[in-house]
Amino acid sequence: MEKKMFDRGTPLSIFKSDRLEDLAALIVALVIAVSILMVLGHG
Repeated sequence: MEKKMFDRGTPLSIFKSDRLEDLAALIVALVIAVSILMVLGHG
């Protein structure tokens, strides 16, 4: 029997794939970073 490398835990994600979830997290992080930059100014 093949052993899994990672334990997925509970399948509570709203996304169908890990790649889509990672992409959504990246986009959210980018939006947060740009929002902070706009609020604080460009330096």
